[in-house]
Amino acid sequence: MEQAMRGFFLYLSRNKALTKVAKKYGLQFGAKRFVAGDTINLAVDVIRGLNNKGLDVTIDYLGEFIESEEEAMEMTNQCIEAIQAIGRESIESQLSLKLTSLGLDLSSDIAIQNMKRILDEAETNGVFVTIDMEDYSRCEKTLRIFKELKTKYDNIGTVIQAYLRRTENDMKELDAYEPNLRLVKGAYKEPKEVVFPKKQDVDENFKKIIEMHMLNGHYTAVATHDDKIIEYTKNLVLKHNIPKEQFEFQMLYGIRTEKQEELVKDGYRMRVYVPYGTDWYGYFMRRLAERPANVAFVLKGMSKK
Repeated sequence: MEQAMRGFFLYLSRNKALTKVAKKYGLQFGAKRFVAGDTINLAVDVIRGLNNKGLDVTIDYLGEFIESEEEAMEMTNQCIEAIQAIGRESIESQLSLKLTSLGLDLSSDIAIQNMKRILDEAETNGVFVTIDMEDYSRCEKTLRIFKELKTKYDNIGTVIQAYLRRTENDMKELDAYEPNLRLVKGAYKEPKEVVFPKKQDVDENFKKIIEMHMLNGHYTAVATHDDKIIEYTKNLVLKHNIPKEQFEFQMLYGIRTEKQEELVKDGYRMRVYVPYGTDWYGYFMRRLAERPANVAFVLKGMSKK
């Protein structure tokens, strides 16, 4: 039942018509639990509140289904505006983005040129930028662009997904770039032949790549809400005397907030992934797919309308 519900929400996340409806009617029906607001000013207020609790942040201006260079340019401008706000307001935040929102599906050249504009502004303001990983069909393009940009910019990282069979080889190829990586389980519905089908296998691969990246001496962001993975990471760094300055935990805004604050109190760096913007629908549906129990919050929100 849970697997069927997950597939249902992932299907909804790719529905362009519903995305347009969601944009029209705004943040309603529980999405505010996971999305900071539809403007950068609202997001800044959320970031400042999190910073006051000792939490670091990475901000993401949500955007999917870019169909023109003009839309990609607008997304780029929004990212630059977010970077400038981080610098102006002196808040602790990085920036996360998706290459599809910058025109990847139009052409790699468009995405690269938009990324260079963003990274130049980020360098000026001392902001680190992470390229989010998307579905399998865009994985190779994303890694190729990351490698190209990493030779010119230091303030850039990307994401590796544990549920993909190709991940271990990708990690080995990336090692030469001394990358700052966010390691995640993965949240897209993919063909069976490219992913580990069983949760146990995904978890074991997740542990493997965490150990691999940390022992290679590279900065590691362990993005998980799973207590077992968190405890595994804590034990790993103790066993190998890995300094706390070499890694951090990451979680999503609105999920396990008490655990986030607990990690900070225990002396760990904890970063919250804070999305904002009008194009929140696809992101919201993937959160429901990851944890169908979140549907309860949606129903609660609908009952108040």
